[in-house]
Amino acid sequence: MEAVKPKILFPAIDLKDGSCVRLKLGEMDTATVYNEDPAAQAKAFEDQGFAWLHVVDLNGAFEGHSVNGAAVEAIIKATKNPVQLGGGIRTLAHIESWLEKGLARVILGTVAVRDPDLVKEACRLFPGRIAVGIDAKGGKVAVEGWAEASSLGVIELARKFEGAGVAAIIYTDIDRDGVLTGINWESTIELADAVSIPVIASGGLASVADIVRMMMPDAARLEGAISGRALYDGRIDPAEALGILNGTISVVDAMFEEAIRS
Repeated sequence: MEAVKPKILFPAIDLKDGSCVRLKLGEMDTATVYNEDPAAQAKAFEDQGFAWLHVVDLNGAFEGHSVNGAAVEAIIKATKNPVQLGGGIRTLAHIESWLEKGLARVILGTVAVRDPDLVKEACRLFPGRIAVGIDAKGGKVAVEGWAEASSLGVIELARKFEGAGVAAIIYTDIDRDGVLTGINWESTIELADAVSIPVIASGGLASVADIVRMMMPDAARLEGAISGRALYDGRIDPAEALGILNGTISVVDAMFEEAIRS
């Protein structure tokens, strides 16, 4: 029997004007700066035991090209952990350039809606290193740094990439992003059940309760989840969260401790 892979908790570094920030509901004017040295933050996450890093160039997502490139390169150099990057990556040349600089995975969002054939070609050229970011507002896919809504449904878009070799889908519920209301588990699990591509939950992870929820049987097909504000605000203890995910802390014990805290 094939061993079950531990789920991954991806700490997030969102970059705006060279700093590590968090937004609320994807609005750029709500940015809270958490660290002016993103490379140091990347190293801190590695030292806490995280095995991956999720990075978004927020300026790049809005402008359609990399803006915080220097900060991303510094992050890559500062950590041994694999790094996945999204935000403003729209061409094959841009994808190749970032992968050559040491990224483990490139996340394609807007271009996945505008030019799905480019995504499929990227998967062919760079197997295992292309992820698709699906950001949804009101059940419809949003593009251009969440500034525009499309007419596409989430599952409709995801199914375009079945069999293409996409390494993962990062699914974000914009209405929950950065506001600590909990992940939209219903929609996330529905997506994971609808496609064979691994799905990573994003948007709203609020507490250890979300980590525990990810360990429930109906969430078995999820690859993991992304956490931003809850980690920066200290609402989630890294050691506890990682212990739950790797099985050294039982779900029952974690639920009991969370009940005491709440």
